[in-house]
Amino acid sequence: MIIFILRRLVLLVITLFLLSLVAFSLSYFTPHAPLEGASPGDAWWFWFRSMLQLDFGVSSVNSQPITDQLKEVVPATLELCVLAFLLALLLGIPLGITAAVMRNKWQDKLISALALVGFSVPVFWLALLLTLFFSLTLGWLPVSGRLDLLYPLQHVTGFVLIDAWLSDSPWRHEMLLNILCHLILPVVTLAVAPMTEVIRLIRNSTLEVLDKNYVKAAVTRGLSRVTVIRRHVLHNALPPVIPHLGLQFSTMLTLTMITEVVFNWPGLGHWLIGAIRQQDYAAISAGVMVIGTMVMLVNVLSDILGAALNPLKHKEWYALR
Repeated sequence: MIIFILRRLVLLVITLFLLSLVAFSLSYFTPHAPLEGASPGDAWWFWFRSMLQLDFGVSSVNSQPITDQLKEVVPATLELCVLAFLLALLLGIPLGITAAVMRNKWQDKLISALALVGFSVPVFWLALLLTLFFSLTLGWLPVSGRLDLLYPLQHVTGFVLIDAWLSDSPWRHEMLLNILCHLILPVVTLAVAPMTEVIRLIRNSTLEVLDKNYVKAAVTRGLSRVTVIRRHVLHNALPPVIPHLGLQFSTMLTLTMITEVVFNWPGLGHWLIGAIRQQDYAAISAGVMVIGTMVMLVNVLSDILGAALNPLKHKEWYALR
């Protein structure tokens, strides 16, 4: 296990170094770049030392420190991604298990068809469709933003749900309800694509476990279907899927950019697209570095967690010894 973790950490360091070269090139080789004019070695060392101190320079558009801007937009994106990912898991895992247990029956065909449709729907089209129906036609949910301007909220952590919960405002409950209403449409939009992939992964993994002899033996002993799934299927079907879930979270980070633009969500994707439009290369470099780092950290952590919980991986480690 230690060797496996060390390999993943070494791969993470190498990948982060290569990513830093890409991010540095945006601050050096582009027109009117912040580090233009200095020698490549001195410019890279200055940029790398500043990055280690979480100093990404200042924006060429508004002359504000980029680090302060990241402190505002990163929590907004993480809040949206985490809630959407939890929704995808809460719906995708039971639906995937149901499809596997009801293999080749109408329940399996219906869930698989809905998953295929959900995977095929473009994110921007789904976001616009939900906005048109629930916001503009029915008027149930707000169109954009994180919170109505009527509610004064002091930002402490950057996560509006946590900040509203910690607030001592007399309108705290109304504020929380308003935040949840603003979250519904972007969270649902962002959760559809990973949920369909979770359904597929869980279904395939569960089908493999159901064909194992110990599951068949449990069925012949007269155990109920719920007991077999809870005791023998779940903890064997979930670990092989965990590394793939890390990839789904990484995909969600890219889909967040489109979602944030449609719903005017003040997150990292919306901020980065604005920087690209305004050719703010220092901000683009910082955004690329932050997004790439989050993607790689999630993938490495999911690999380590999946390997630690997967008994088959343990057998492979002992065989290598």
